[in-house]
Amino acid sequence: MVDAASEGVRLDAFLTARLGALSRSRIKALIGSAHATVDGAPAKPSGRVRAGQRVEITVPPREPATVTPQDISLNVVFEDDDLLVINKPPGLTVHPGAGQPSGTLVNAIVSRVPHVLRLGGGLRPGIVHRLDKDTSGLLVVAKTEHALRDLQQQVASRTMRRTYLALVTGHPAHDEGTVDAPIGRDPRHRTRMAVVRGGRQASTRYRVIEHMAAYTLVEASLVTGRTHQIRVHLAHLRHPVAGDPVYGGRAAAGTSSGLGLTRQALHAYRLRFRHPTTGAEMAFEAPPPADFTDAVARARAEGVGPTRRNGRTRR
Repeated sequence: MVDAASEGVRLDAFLTARLGALSRSRIKALIGSAHATVDGAPAKPSGRVRAGQRVEITVPPREPATVTPQDISLNVVFEDDDLLVINKPPGLTVHPGAGQPSGTLVNAIVSRVPHVLRLGGGLRPGIVHRLDKDTSGLLVVAKTEHALRDLQQQVASRTMRRTYLALVTGHPAHDEGTVDAPIGRDPRHRTRMAVVRGGRQASTRYRVIEHMAAYTLVEASLVTGRTHQIRVHLAHLRHPVAGDPVYGGRAAAGTSSGLGLTRQALHAYRLRFRHPTTGAEMAFEAPPPADFTDAVARARAEGVGPTRRNGRTRR
């Protein structure tokens, strides 16, 4: 029953507040598929409830998620009884999802380590953190429940160190700095992320490695780990990742042909964490793949960039 304090609240928001175990997106989907009624009649997620109305929702059990094992070659940097460290190539999606039920890193992991299906549940068994499909580089996968909990806690407590190389367009105003800017859904393009007021707190440290005529090679380290964080923050600085079709606009995406890129020039090249069982400090480094290094070589061939004084550009 809707109380007076909830008068005028959207139906999906009203139900989300009362059903904390379900996400708002899940509730909207249930309303849209006629699993929710207001005074016995179907309603829309955006409909406003009124005091005294009776709201009912039926939550059908979800089909158990399954992952099909697939024999997909993996570049395994390290493996023991607790975990795998993998150097992911560009173009490989991390886990199954809408539109891609197979051909992912998880399908390959399940083939290699079948018992990982018992970890974490759903379509992301053993996954500690993710990389975008077209971002290459290092990530760690848990093989035991203990390792999964411990490594996820290291991510949450920000003690796991993840460092990337990015080739960006133009020349940042400073040789190093920190971008502290909240990230959330782009209100105009719901499939993208953006720096938005009220978004989740996000922080990225960056350091210039090399200046070129039209590009800069940058090292970027995650303090937090939001979706597309480095790509969003570098675009926020107005120096998007070269070849990024989503956040780079025409300028960055248009560089892809000249540099030979078919994806964003972003590579997770360093990974540090504490071993979940032994407590030993683990450190890994993976050189960028050929498409990244070739793009840097082409950018370097165009000449050097502006000189610097006191961390600022001298033109």
